[in-house]
Amino acid sequence: MMNADMDAVEAENQVELEEKTRLINQVLELQHTLEDLSARVDAVKEENLKLKSENQVLGQYIENLMSASSVFQTTDTKSKRKAFEVSDSKESIFLLQDLFYGSTEEKHLY
Repeated sequence: MMNADMDAVEAENQVELEEKTRLINQVLELQHTLEDLSARVDAVKEENLKLKSENQVLGQYIENLMSASSVFQTTDTKSKRKAFEVSDSKESIFLLQDLFYGSTEEKHLY
């Protein structure tokens, strides 16, 4: 009888040990996933800052081109800025193409 009870306790301990091992492995896997996601977020933030900086440079370049051209001379600088505040990238490309090729030519990339 004692031997059967010891076997039952040992089997129960083995099941608990296996469950603990499984949970520890699951926690470690989740930690690695979190580390990977955190690294990805950091990389995306860095890329976002880089792209914002590039956009500012391009915006300044376009503004300088417009101010150097008599075609775009205007007394209202706010309206000039608003004309080039676009949210759609296709529209941005069309506006830039119009700047370089002239608005009468059909040289759109799309």
